[in-house]
Amino acid sequence: MSQFVKAVLFDLDGTLIDTAADFVRIINTMSQQNGWQVPPEAQIREQVSAGASAMVKLMLEHNQQLALTDEMLQTYREQFLADYAADICVDSQLFATLDEALARLELNNIPWGIVTNKPRHLANALLEAMELDSRCAVLVCPEDVSRSKPDPEPMYMALEKLGIPRGAAASVLYAGDHVRDIEAGNAAGMTTILAAYGYIPPEDQSSLKKWGADHIVETPEALSKLLASNQFEYL
Repeated sequence: MSQFVKAVLFDLDGTLIDTAADFVRIINTMSQQNGWQVPPEAQIREQVSAGASAMVKLMLEHNQQLALTDEMLQTYREQFLADYAADICVDSQLFATLDEALARLELNNIPWGIVTNKPRHLANALLEAMELDSRCAVLVCPEDVSRSKPDPEPMYMALEKLGIPRGAAASVLYAGDHVRDIEAGNAAGMTTILAAYGYIPPEDQSSLKKWGADHIVETPEALSKLLASNQFEYL
């Protein structure tokens, strides 16, 4: 039996948009400017969903001669975010086939949106640069709520903005690549999809099934295929 779907929501970095290349570029530049060793690209990608502090900490810890302090971490985090905001979309792009998936949803008059822990000014700037801002039906960021994911509050706000009652949350799909995405979606009663192709550290790969997602997809193409499958019927 098909499941009725009223809306589709995505996490941003690592699920809908592949932003890692821009973060890798900034970490490389900062490292070279300071005469430091550059962390491996794969390690930077694995930290993207953990946020700016995690990526900057990786950069500093990769250079073990540095005496890492909270003040140092904060200083370089601020530089990292400033550099990112100044040049936010050089290499970032939608994951393969997801533009077609979004277009298919739009053709069927199904709203899609984003619930992210990315700061609003950065999320807005990225969506504008990629010309997705006018297509996105709802954007919920940490500044919009008192508690971010994994708390379900951002998910409830998305439902409210979409005009969907909480009792119909199961008719909303939420795709994310972090355990907090799945926890938040499940807590809100949504149908969750784990984007296993996202920015997931190797040590977490063996426990993905334990996160409790309703569906797991290994590639962006598999996500697009799932969204277009007869498992879902769009209202």
